[in-house]
Amino acid sequence: MATPLKTRIAVPRSRDNSVDGIKYNRSGSKRNNFEMFAWLYMRVSGVLLIVLIFGHLFVNLMMGDGVHAIDFGFVGGKWANPFWQTWDLIMLWLAMIHGTNGVRTVIDDYAEKDRTRFWLKTLLFLASGFILLVGTLVIFTFSPCPTGADPSLVPSFCPAP
Repeated sequence: MATPLKTRIAVPRSRDNSVDGIKYNRSGSKRNNFEMFAWLYMRVSGVLLIVLIFGHLFVNLMMGDGVHAIDFGFVGGKWANPFWQTWDLIMLWLAMIHGTNGVRTVIDDYAEKDRTRFWLKTLLFLASGFILLVGTLVIFTFSPCPTGADPSLVPSFCPAP
């Protein structure tokens, strides 16, 4: 009768977190609660995003003429109201940070080398920061009423020149 093959599995939260020679980035030297707060953020932001996204979809697709009414004037009219600017800004920030945190977790789980993990996360944070910056600027600097434009082309809510 053959003896069963024994597999060594590291004890969770132990100092020896290596399995098959791979050292995972889960050392006990970091004594902060970042991962707990990141986990909690994912849950809270996920619930808030459900409300924000379905509210966004309802207003854009179900009210008025639906998808056929979405054009430059529709977006300009929405973003002329500070309520919708704030709604879209919160949705942008929550979604980007939520997604970035999820990809950060995937990088931590699958990138084996510290150097690879560092560069992937650096690229991720730079890209996310750039998108947040540009998205925020677009929301707050968007002008649906350009000066000097043909009055027949500007939305009806713009003041006459």
